[in-house]
Amino acid sequence: MRLLVTGGAGYVGSHCVRELVRAGHEVVVLDDFSAGHRAAIDSNARWVDGDIADRALLDSLFPVEGFDGVLHFAAFLDVGESVREPLKYFRNNVAGSVVLLEAMRDHGVRRLVFSSTCATYGVPPGVPIVEDMPQVPINPYGRTKLAIEWALRDSAAAWGLGACALRYFNAAGAASDGAIGEDHHPESHLIPLVLQVALGQRPHIGIFGDDYPTPDGTCIRDYIHVEDLAAIHRIAIESQPPGLFRAYNVGTGVGCSVREVIDAARQVTGHPIPAVVSPRREGDPPQLFADPSKAKRELGWQAKFRDIRTVLQTAWRWHQAHPRGYREAAEG
Repeated sequence: MRLLVTGGAGYVGSHCVRELVRAGHEVVVLDDFSAGHRAAIDSNARWVDGDIADRALLDSLFPVEGFDGVLHFAAFLDVGESVREPLKYFRNNVAGSVVLLEAMRDHGVRRLVFSSTCATYGVPPGVPIVEDMPQVPINPYGRTKLAIEWALRDSAAAWGLGACALRYFNAAGAASDGAIGEDHHPESHLIPLVLQVALGQRPHIGIFGDDYPTPDGTCIRDYIHVEDLAAIHRIAIESQPPGLFRAYNVGTGVGCSVREVIDAARQVTGHPIPAVVSPRREGDPPQLFADPSKAKRELGWQAKFRDIRTVLQTAWRWHQAHPRGYREAAEG
């Protein structure tokens, strides 16, 4: 297939591009590089510097490229920033996605896979989380993702869009061969922050709360390897029928606490990784992990990276080789 990948220079998007190219698909990446990295894009993919909200650009791309489908990653994703600047998130994540959907409708492209999130569930009534649990997001970031899911459902009914929303949990790790990895500025994700301590770039890792109702008092999350995410995106776009909205939780089904992640990182890196406990952050649920059985049942997908140490090993390989992320590639 000939595929457009929006946000394909970002962390998850770039790994997905690699997966699609290796499967024989022709890929065009659309990214404004506000957060993504040119060095992360597979050399066999083409890229276009631009914004999904630029309708003129989309109108120039779609008829020339003849896309069979779209994988949509382009979005702002910092939860804290979304609370401080909600309109920025609604303008980019929601309004931009509507422009993309209008272009798809008008140019006859009826297949889309959407990068959604478990944040659409908010604080779930229990764990593991299943797809039919109430979606009540507690921050603007989660609300923007849910709004797009609504738009996809209604578009499926109104003009035959075939759309798949992949609600994934905590993306983690790096390419198994160490070629690409995670590089955010600023960084807010636990695993790269822990590894920055091991690299001597931070004095310690912060633990936000150790008095949760969990076995060790710290929050439990589901860490899904980025190559497993890439695989399910490929499967979803290849199998998506027109006129149908589908949604899947994408996780391992196994939760790891913050302390368990830190302890595993100590084993992998051989570094003591000092930890400092600070008060809870508002809105952090004690436990979030997926029931991924629907994806296994309907798509034949399941996570291959289920041991947090294996996930950390791939991340550590990347961060050791790229202590300054992609900036070295850009400057070299």
